[in-house]
Amino acid sequence: MKHFTQNLTEGNETRLILKFTLPLLAGNLFQQLYNLADSAIVGRVLGPSALEAVGTTGSITFLFYTLCIGLATGAGILVSQRFGAGEMKKVKELIVNSALITLIFGIVLSLISVAAAPFLLEHVLHAPKSVLSQAISYMRIACAGTVMVAAYNWINAVMRSLGDSKTPLYFLIVASIVNIVLDLLFVIVFKMGVQGAALATVLAQGISAVGSIVFAKLKNPCFDFSEGGIKIKGRLMRLIVKTGTPIALQNAMVSVSMVYLQRTANRFDDNVVAAYTVTMRVEQLIQQPFSSLGIALSAFTGQNMGAGKEDRVVSGYKKSLVIMTIFALVMLGVFGLFSGSIVGIFVRDTGVIAIGKRALAVSACFYIFLGLIHTTRGLLNGAGDVNYALYNGFLEVVGRIGFAIILVNIPAVGYLAVWGTSCLTWLLTGVMSVVRYKGGKWRRLCQTA
Repeated sequence: MKHFTQNLTEGNETRLILKFTLPLLAGNLFQQLYNLADSAIVGRVLGPSALEAVGTTGSITFLFYTLCIGLATGAGILVSQRFGAGEMKKVKELIVNSALITLIFGIVLSLISVAAAPFLLEHVLHAPKSVLSQAISYMRIACAGTVMVAAYNWINAVMRSLGDSKTPLYFLIVASIVNIVLDLLFVIVFKMGVQGAALATVLAQGISAVGSIVFAKLKNPCFDFSEGGIKIKGRLMRLIVKTGTPIALQNAMVSVSMVYLQRTANRFDDNVVAAYTVTMRVEQLIQQPFSSLGIALSAFTGQNMGAGKEDRVVSGYKKSLVIMTIFALVMLGVFGLFSGSIVGIFVRDTGVIAIGKRALAVSACFYIFLGLIHTTRGLLNGAGDVNYALYNGFLEVVGRIGFAIILVNIPAVGYLAVWGTSCLTWLLTGVMSVVRYKGGKWRRLCQTA
């Protein structure tokens, strides 16, 4: 059992968090290769208009994905707390019940998103007419795989809560390679256009999900239900939904704010839209160390709160802040020197590169606040303070809409209003996350299953 679980309630906090974070980071980076492969191949082979079509769907597709991810995260929080408390039967009950919830939500959201794609892109997002047809095709295929995304994120969340951050990495490595090969095959050889890129990503996600679940069932004792007594319980299902819903709603609100920001970008010319698409892909990659650290701290917090070791939670948080700050400063230097070359990986148009270079340099100055959001939110979620997720989501909506309205009406700011909006939103949300932590409510909210 020790090979597939890890006790985070004993030992050096920094070493444990880093050891847990690194496989998560590697896994998240490989997962981002799905999007990077799409963008690089689509942008360089099919051209800027196809890249614009793919980028236009991002915020809407993310909305459906994150509703499932929120529920998976909620399940992981409960599992980590019961695992930290040593209550193995409850751990298994939570695994079974959360699997059913995930499957149901994944199927329902897949059906809804595929059917609603034309309306959402045309009437909600106001996608440019020149790329609308391609965007609809891409979104329908990508959203058809929502159930796969839900399944993978569920098994990933459960494994993390048990202290296993390595197993999902192995399957992601394989899936990432498959994704890139299929991208090249479908787009270049079979001439399937943006539909081929979407199909490659869906198939790769499916491989990762199925492989992880089968392996866990065969190798992890926490997935051994042969002794019986593990049943579907309405009480547990309600608790899972109650815990995961605020996080899902937070993700939904963040997605809505990103939809508004995409609409803001669409007000400018095609070069700005293409640059925004590229920088969002790069930013997704940059967020992974922050996100991985936050996820690791969430699992660390969940287990230690379940074990009644609050002092270790505080110590782990402070050490995580040091790690986060170092990375933010490193990225500031990297983008200050190489932002133009990084944008050039995705596009050849000099106008798009010039805009993207400037935008990335500005954004890098605010990465420390982005890291602060992920790290603090990880602790709060792990402790069971999931209602803060709603406040967090509300702040991001207010920030992205409010700052966008202000900045686009300042002529001197110009197209940088798109990226400036995100930077100021990170600043606002990061500060308020620390205020919530300092308030101490999280100390009293460890959920019991």
